[in-house]
Amino acid sequence: MAAQDAPDARRRPIRLTPWGIALLGVGVVLPIAAWTLGWPLAPVSVVAFLAMVVALAVAESVNVNFEFRRHGVSSTTSEAAVVVALVVLGPWWTAVARALAMGGTCALQRFPPAKTVFNVAVAVLEVCVATLVLRLLPADEISSPVTWLCYLVAVVTATFIGGLMTVVAIVATQGYPGRVVWTILLLPLVSVVPISVLVGLAVLLLVHTTTWSLLLLAPLIVALVALYRRFAAVSREGQDLEKVYAFARQVEQIGPDEDGPRRLVEGLRELLNAERVALWLPPYLDEEPRLVVASDDGRSWYDGPSDPDDLFRRRVTEGAHEGPLLVTLARATEAEAAALVRRGAGDLLAAPVATAAGEPGYLEICDRRSDFVSFADGDRDALDSMLTHVNAAIRQQQLLTQIRYDADHDRLTGLPNRQRLAVEIDELLVADPVAGRAGLILASLDNYAEVTDTLGHAASDELLLVTAGLLREHAPPQALVARMEGEQFAVLLPGLSLPATERAARRLREATSTRVRVAGLDLEVTLTIGVAAAPVHGADSGTLMQRADVALLAGAGKSGVASYHPVLDQQSLRRLQLGTELEQAMADGEISVVFQPIIDARTSDIVSVETLVRWAHPRYGAIAPDEFIHLAEQIGRIGPLTDHVLDLALARCRRWLDQDIALSVAVNLSARCLTEPDLVDRVQRALRRHGVPGELLTLELTEGSVVDDSVRSSTVLADLHALGLRLSMDDFGTGYSSLSQLRQLPIDEVKIDKSFVLGMSTSQGESFIARSIIELAHNLGLRVVAEGVEDELTRNLLAEMGCDKLQGFLVSRPLPDERLESWILARTGVRSAVAGTPHRRLFVRS
Repeated sequence: MAAQDAPDARRRPIRLTPWGIALLGVGVVLPIAAWTLGWPLAPVSVVAFLAMVVALAVAESVNVNFEFRRHGVSSTTSEAAVVVALVVLGPWWTAVARALAMGGTCALQRFPPAKTVFNVAVAVLEVCVATLVLRLLPADEISSPVTWLCYLVAVVTATFIGGLMTVVAIVATQGYPGRVVWTILLLPLVSVVPISVLVGLAVLLLVHTTTWSLLLLAPLIVALVALYRRFAAVSREGQDLEKVYAFARQVEQIGPDEDGPRRLVEGLRELLNAERVALWLPPYLDEEPRLVVASDDGRSWYDGPSDPDDLFRRRVTEGAHEGPLLVTLARATEAEAAALVRRGAGDLLAAPVATAAGEPGYLEICDRRSDFVSFADGDRDALDSMLTHVNAAIRQQQLLTQIRYDADHDRLTGLPNRQRLAVEIDELLVADPVAGRAGLILASLDNYAEVTDTLGHAASDELLLVTAGLLREHAPPQALVARMEGEQFAVLLPGLSLPATERAARRLREATSTRVRVAGLDLEVTLTIGVAAAPVHGADSGTLMQRADVALLAGAGKSGVASYHPVLDQQSLRRLQLGTELEQAMADGEISVVFQPIIDARTSDIVSVETLVRWAHPRYGAIAPDEFIHLAEQIGRIGPLTDHVLDLALARCRRWLDQDIALSVAVNLSARCLTEPDLVDRVQRALRRHGVPGELLTLELTEGSVVDDSVRSSTVLADLHALGLRLSMDDFGTGYSSLSQLRQLPIDEVKIDKSFVLGMSTSQGESFIARSIIELAHNLGLRVVAEGVEDELTRNLLAEMGCDKLQGFLVSRPLPDERLESWILARTGVRSAVAGTPHRRLFVRS
C-alpha cells in the first residue's frame, strides 16, 4: 500500500509534518521488526534474492489507484510476490527485499523523501505482521490447504494493518477525511489482495512440482498482469464516468443567485482531484473580464490564464487544438515547459469555453493532487464530456446576467434605467444618511417629438443615441448617466451640493448644445434641465426624482436650467390642472383671441391683423400665452389649439368680407405644427369652411422652425404656400438663420424682432441692424414688417429705410373683437377698392 497525502493549505490546525510521520513510522517499525524477524537463520541465494527484489519492484509498479480529494491509496499486486518471498527467502530477507523494492519504486516515481521513508516502513511492517500471524497459525507444507488459508489470513491482516497505518498518517497530517477513506482501505482487501495471494500460492505449488512450470507461469502471469491493468483502466473509466455524472448533478443544482463560475471551478477541482482550476471569461454587458480560480493554496489569481498571448490559452481559443489540450512537463516542448513553469505546474488540461460574448472563454486545470497519478487521456475525455455542462452553465449564467441587465438598463442606449438609478441613489444616501450628498440632473431633449413625427422612430432613436453619447462624454467622471423614458435622461453626481450641481448642469447643457448629423440631416441638440440635490431636496430616490422632474417642467419656460423650489410644487399642480382643462376651455370660450393691426408704412392702410391667443381662466385669471402654448406642445395638444385659433381668425376675416372689407389675418404657427402630417389638409379645410381665400391668411413661423433641417427637407412649406396664403418669418434676427437661406424657402416676408426696433431711436447700432435687414430682404424680394413700433421717431426712421409694414403700440394694442370694431370705427377710414379687386380697404386716419 502506498499513501498519498498533500498538505491542505485551507485547514491548518496543529498537525504532524510528513517527516514527523515518517520518523514516527520508522520508530514504530524498527522495534517490531527486531522482535518479529530476528536475524537470518540461513543464507540465501544471491540470485534468488535479486530475483525477488525485481519481482517485488515489478509488482509494486502494477497498481490500481483509489483517490479521495488529496488523499489516495494505491493497491498493487505485491502480495503475490510477498507470499513467494516469505517461502523462498524467509521473513528477514523478505523484509529487506521489499524495503529495497519499495524504496526503488518510490524513487523512480519521484515520491518526496519523507513519503518514501514512510512507505518503506509500512512495507516492512506488513512483512512483520504477516510473519507474526503465520507463527500463530498452523502453517506447514505449502501443499496443505490449511497452509493456503494461513497465508491468506496473514497477508490480508498485514495489508489491513499497513492500510490502517496509512489512515493514521492521513489523519495526523490533514485531519479526518471522512468515512470514504475506509471504503478505499477495505476495497482492495476484498477485491485485489485475495487474488494476489492465490496467484502467489499457485506459483509456489507449480514450481514445487517442477521448475519447468515457470515456462507455463510466465505467460499466465503476463496475462494476469494485463487483466489487472485492464481492470485498473475500466475502474478509472468508471470513475471518470461517475465524475461526469456527478458534475452534471452539481451544475443542475446551481441556483440563479449563486456565483455559477465559482461553483463550476470548485466542482471541477474536486471531481478531477486537481491542485488548481482557473476559468477566464471575456467581458459581457457591463461586466469586466473575469478570472475565477479555485486552488488548494487559496490564490485568486496566478500568471497565465488571463494573458491573451499565453501559449496554452491562444492554442485552445484559436482552435489550433481539437478537444481539450493535455500537456505534461515530462513530454512538453521548450515553449510548453516555459508556460508550465510560469504557472508553477507540472501537468495541465486546457479547453475553450463557449460564451455569449462572442469571444471564447478559457478553462485550465493544473496538477493532480497525487504523487503517483497524473492527468491522462481518460481525464481529457472526462473534461471533454464535462465541457458540455460547463458551456450550458456559463450560457445559463449569462442569460441570467442578460435578464438582470435588461431589467436595469435601457435597451436602446445601454444606459442604466429609472429603476437602476433609483437603486443607485438609495444606496448612495443610505451609505451615509447624515453627511451623504448627491446631485440629480434631469435632462429632456427638446426636439425629440418633432424628429419622431417628421422623420420617424428610427431617426429619433438615432438622436437619442447621439445625445446619450454626448452626456457620457461631458458628464463628470464619477457621474452615473441614465435614461429615464422617452426623451429624458438623468445624471447622478455623487458628493455634490446643490450649488455645485447647478454649475455642473449649466456646463453640461452648454457642452451638449450642438448640431449633430441624424438621418442625413443636421439637427439641433438642446436640453432642458431640472436640478435637485440631496439631502436638501430629499433623502430618498423617489422624492429626489420627483422634485427633479418638477424642476424640469419649470426649466422649460426659463433659461433651460431650473432648480427645485417648494413653490414649484404648486406650479406643477397648476400645470397639471391646466393640461386637463385645455380642451374644455376651448369649448367653453375661455380661450379666445385678440387682434393687433398691422399697417402699411407708406400709406397707413390696415393690411393685416395679427391674431394672438388668450386664456381667461376662472380660477387663475389671465394665463400667459407662453405658459399654456408650451404646455400644449408638451402634452401633444398644440394641433387642436392652433385649429381653434385659426377658426376664430378666419371667422373674423369672413365677417369683414361680408362687410365688403378685405383685411388679412395672421396666425402664429408652432414649430411642432410643422411636423404634423395633416397640417396642410387642416389649413385647407379651414379656409374652405369659412370661405376665405388663401391670400387673406398669413401664417407666422418662428425662425428656428423654418431653418430646421427636418422642415427644410420636407414639402410642408411649399404645400402651404401652394394654398395661396403668405408665409412670414417671425422674430427675425434672434436665431441662427441667414437671409441667404431664405432664398431656398417659400417665405414672403420677415418680421424684424422688436428687440431691435425698440432701441432704434436711441441706438445707432440697432438702427444699422434694422436698415441692413430691410435692404437685404428687399434684394431677395421679401417684404419687411417691423414689430414693436411705439413712437413717431421710430416710425419715421423705418419709413425712411423703406420698411413695408409697421406693428406696435403706436398703431394699436392687441384688442378683443368688440373693441377692435370700436377702434376701427374711431380710427380708420375706408378707401375704395383698387381696380380689379372687389373689396374696400381700411386706413388709419392721421
